[in-house]
Amino acid sequence: MIQVNAMGDACPIPVVKTKNAIRDLGGSGTVETLVDNEIAVQNLTKMANQKGYGVASEQLGEGCFKVTMTVGEGAALPAEGEPTFCAPIPAHEKRVVVAISSDRMGEGSEELGRTLLKGFIYALGQQETLPGTILFYNGGAAMSCEGSPALEDLKSLRARGVEILTCGTCLNYYGLTDKLAVGEVTNMYVIAETLTGADLVVKP
Repeated sequence: MIQVNAMGDACPIPVVKTKNAIRDLGGSGTVETLVDNEIAVQNLTKMANQKGYGVASEQLGEGCFKVTMTVGEGAALPAEGEPTFCAPIPAHEKRVVVAISSDRMGEGSEELGRTLLKGFIYALGQQETLPGTILFYNGGAAMSCEGSPALEDLKSLRARGVEILTCGTCLNYYGLTDKLAVGEVTNMYVIAETLTGADLVVKP
C-alpha cells in the first residue's frame, strides 16, 4: 500500500500525485490519498472509475478526507503525461496560482525589487483568500531555500495550506538542491499543468 498526502494541494495535484503512486505500485495494490476538500474527492473518484479501479472515500475529520483506490491485477496504469481533468470548482473556491520567477519584483533597482518581493509574499499571507499554490522557478527558486528573506512567511503560508512548489531543474542549476527549506520539489510537467489549470495566475 502507498499513502499519498495531498492536503492543501489544489487540483490537479492530488490526481497527479495519485497517478504517480499507482505507477509506483508496478501492479496490483492499494493507494490511499488524503485531501482537504470534496472537489478533490470527486476528481479522484472520477479518475478511479475511468480506469476501473475500486474506490472508496471517507471523511476523517473537518477538512480531511481519505480516498482509497484498489488496483487489481491487469488493470490499466496511468500513462506518463496523460491529461488530467478536474471537476468545476465553485466560484468561492477558484484556483489561484502565484508564479514567481525571480528573487526580486519588477524592473529597476535590484535592492528595491528584493524588498518589494519580500513584502509581496508577506502581504499574500494577510489576504482573506489565500492562493492555492505558489510556484518558484528560475531565479525565484532561491526564495524557498535557506537564507531567503521570505522564508518564515512562506512557512506560515504552507502551514495554512498553501502549496509551495519549486522547480527541481532550477534548484539543480543554481546549486540549491540541498538548500530547499519549505515546500516540495516539482517538475515542468506539474508546473505547466498547474498554470494551465488555474483560474487566475498572479505573476508579481
